[in-house]
Amino acid sequence: MKTPALLLIMVAFCASLGLAQDEVIPPKRSHMAKVGLFGGFTPGMIFPNVKPINDFLVAGGAAPLKDNGVFMVGGTGAAYIMIVPNLRLGGLGMSGSISSTSLEVATNIRRDVQLKIGYGGVTVEYVVPIMERFDFAVGTMLGTGGMDLTIRKSNGGSNTWGAEQVYLGGSGIPVYTPSGALLGSPPNNVTRILTGSFYMIIPSVSFEYALTGWLALRLGASYVGMVGPSWKIDSNYDLLGVPSDVNGNGFMANLGLLVGTF
Repeated sequence: MKTPALLLIMVAFCASLGLAQDEVIPPKRSHMAKVGLFGGFTPGMIFPNVKPINDFLVAGGAAPLKDNGVFMVGGTGAAYIMIVPNLRLGGLGMSGSISSTSLEVATNIRRDVQLKIGYGGVTVEYVVPIMERFDFAVGTMLGTGGMDLTIRKSNGGSNTWGAEQVYLGGSGIPVYTPSGALLGSPPNNVTRILTGSFYMIIPSVSFEYALTGWLALRLGASYVGMVGPSWKIDSNYDLLGVPSDVNGNGFMANLGLLVGTF
């Protein structure tokens, strides 16, 4: 009776050894330095303070912009530098816009406004592995960016060659020839582009989960900071007197679909 029992025990032991050899045990990444690189798509939502811009627009007869955020799209990529464990360097770029439209029925004047925010730069992040496939990252982006405020005004009339002559300061003052002949009537469409250029500082935190060895999801939050503004109008002339609170600063929530090695 002892011999069959001993044989059964030996067979079970050998079978367990075989299963252990066949089973792929994932490395405990929480105790290892991170390696790899990735790139991916990063949509997000930024919530800038548009009140000072809306005050300016409403005073000029335009419709205010919505204050429920600006949807941003962009891309990111990074690689672990290996010199410092779990430190990675990369790049990030994002842009988005919101708009408004108003129409004065009595005068048939239409005003269209678009606010565009965009930026790009270098990212530096430190990654803390929490558990298998799940990481926490903290870092910042340093770069440049800005915002464009495009304002268009139209009275709905036909556009003709003479009507598109250059007018002094865009004020609708007609241009005459030396003999006094009128070159054209005020243009039916007028566009002004106010451009603010900034240095960008964007601290961020994010959680990343690797679905597979090459695909990961990201959920993050950041604060978009714009400093050192420089303003121009129509891309050529300096614009002075812009209030300091006219900027794209604001909190951002973002997602990410990343492809690489994790």
